[in-house]
Amino acid sequence: MARTDIHHPLFARLYPRISQTQERHGMTAHRRTLLEGLSGRVVEVGAGNGLNFAHYPPAVTRVIAIEPERTLRELAVRAAAKAPVPVEVLDGVAEALPVADESVDAVVVSLVLCSFSDPDAALREARRVLVPGGRLCFLEHVRADTPGMVRFQRLLDATVWPRLAGGCHTARDSAAAIERAGFAVERMRRFHFAGIRGPATYFILGAARRP
Repeated sequence: MARTDIHHPLFARLYPRISQTQERHGMTAHRRTLLEGLSGRVVEVGAGNGLNFAHYPPAVTRVIAIEPERTLRELAVRAAAKAPVPVEVLDGVAEALPVADESVDAVVVSLVLCSFSDPDAALREARRVLVPGGRLCFLEHVRADTPGMVRFQRLLDATVWPRLAGGCHTARDSAAAIERAGFAVERMRRFHFAGIRGPATYFILGAARRP
């Protein structure tokens, strides 16, 4: 398998600190909701530093965690060693998952659809690897619901934000992208993370099925 050799040195140093702050402000509870009820084989796309691993339920038999950024992948490997379920961390990209067709029961995307170079291709890959009826579980920050904030998000996305935040784009409509990829959304909740309104605090949390 070809190595991706993706490296965002500034973001990779900052994200572990940022993510711990998010955990203290309620992200842990959202991660648990994201993963509840999962079973069987799971692919987690863009695993970052592995903060989801501790919350997989015991019915999950294996997690294949894909992380292309090498510094974050090293942190994910350490988190995998402490996980309550078997976790294998692999180098790879969302647009070409190193996983066979129709081979997993669930795909998890968590704070990553914003950063994929081609989110539509990534979601097509998620659908490819899922068994029919398999579940896509998502926890993502998305486009705002007011014109003024959307304009601000687009300004950030066109200038400094992606370079500072590991390729993140704040104005992506990930909910629409999930439906466009052919998933049937079963449940979805929109909320402001920690009650704050900012360019990266508009969130969706839910699950969709591969028909």
